[in-house]
Amino acid sequence: MTLPITIALDVMGGDHGPDSVLPGAELALARHPGIKFLLFGDEKIINNYLQKKPKLAAVSKVFHAELTIKGDDKPSAALRASKGTSMRLAIEAVKDKKAHVVVSAGNTGALMALAKLILKTVPGIHRPAIASVFPTMDKDTVMLDLGANVLVDSENLVQFAVLGSVFAKSRGVEKPTVGLLNVGSEETKGPDHVKGAAAILSRVEFPGQYYGFVEGDDITKGTVDVVVSDGYAGNIALKSAEGVGKLTSYLFKYYMMRDPIAIIGSLFSFGALKRIKNRIDPRRYNGGVFLGLNGLCIKSHGGCDPLAFSSAVSLASELATNGYVEKVAEDINNLIQQETFLSEETV
Repeated sequence: MTLPITIALDVMGGDHGPDSVLPGAELALARHPGIKFLLFGDEKIINNYLQKKPKLAAVSKVFHAELTIKGDDKPSAALRASKGTSMRLAIEAVKDKKAHVVVSAGNTGALMALAKLILKTVPGIHRPAIASVFPTMDKDTVMLDLGANVLVDSENLVQFAVLGSVFAKSRGVEKPTVGLLNVGSEETKGPDHVKGAAAILSRVEFPGQYYGFVEGDDITKGTVDVVVSDGYAGNIALKSAEGVGKLTSYLFKYYMMRDPIAIIGSLFSFGALKRIKNRIDPRRYNGGVFLGLNGLCIKSHGGCDPLAFSSAVSLASELATNGYVEKVAEDINNLIQQETFLSEETV
């Protein structure tokens, strides 16, 4: 992808809107000096901030948006009333080739619905999926779907495997290993659509290397580079992991503050504790990617702070730089040629 990368930001999206998005963009710019921004939202608020931030202002263009999609709006209602909203204008910038990628912390359902409507899916992809990165014992693991598709079939899971593999490759994994999330590792276990996907992945060539079935604990073990599941199980796994992280942080602080010896000991292990905290800090892994669209769309957590939003922007820059969409189209086309179940007529 030719630099500079231009990123469209829905400035008004999320619980904190410009209070997180604009400082987050500034943090991301410090890490990726070559990026540029298209900022969609209340121009008065945006320009007031940019007046105090000349470096960010120098790489930004502001586009006024009168309206904002609220966090509790239903996707259907948001679609009908989306004209002129900061979210829709930001997505349209990607469609019109004015930006390489859009990032929003706004309403997830509305963002997915609008992105599908405006950007469409890559030819050969039936449904887009939400993917994110999980920290593990020794590396990061890509997991999808995280909630976009509660009910799936074997074909969907195979397509998710392709999408996740290309995602992992764009992050530097040469030949990603792919596992299907299941209730056991034995070949006879699991629902028919999962076993059907396993049979297909075992015989076709795709960007990854099929590993087999994986269980819930394999996600954080780092057993494979890509974990594929339906959106129901994937979302539960995501929220469970977030909950475990919060519990761990709470228990550590709770017992530490009640033990003077532990407090003294922590002073000697401050560096190691800080590295552990950074490793599992969910803000550093913020950013769900809507994979399978004919354009890049990143969903930031709605309650994100500036650091978390900057992580989503960094992910956006990374994927745009590596030409993710073009690579997906190429690999899906290769899969179509191998398998009649993925015929072009099913698009």
